Amino acid sequence: MPEHIKAKLAEEIKALEYELTTELPAEIKKAVALGDLSENAEYHMAKQRQVFVNARLGQLKKRMGELAMVNLANIPHDKTGFGSRITVFDSTKDEEIVYQLVTSEESDVSKGLISTTSPIGRALLNKEVGDTVTVVTPNGKRELEVLKLATIHDIALELAAVHETAAAGTTKE
Repeated sequence: MPEHIKAKLAEEIKALEYELTTELPAEIKKAVALGDLSENAEYHMAKQRQVFVNARLGQLKKRMGELAMVNLANIPHDKTGFGSRITVFDSTKDEEIVYQLVTSEESDVSKGLISTTSPIGRALLNKEVGDTVTVVTPNGKRELEVLKLATIHDIALELAAVHETAAAGTTKE
């Protein structure tokens, strides 16, 4: 799992755990001191927030567990998968588009980062250059042809080469 996603989820978990164990009990205690709980809006709001925080913590911990089980070695080297950068021709829009398949936490359609769980992401999984897929989106059907593909493994090699070149450039003097 990419470390920045793990760190982001861990940060949110830590903040919610602090709220659940420190802030909410103090709010509830303060609200109880105000008296009649049946008509105490502060008490009811704090209890509702407590339920929400507990549910969100459960979701985040489950997601951390799911992401921890992702084995990057199992991602194909010759087909699209998590982390792949894919250039497609969208015949509906008559244009080339570049997408990168990412986790739902990282998705940002405006930057071309699409989740592997989105309709387009799911349709593009396990495809090769030359494959054509039809995707049903909220805006209607789209036909996408895979023109170029760089898997997560290819991208890792590109980044390593860039870092190696940069390191070599800083030692020359």
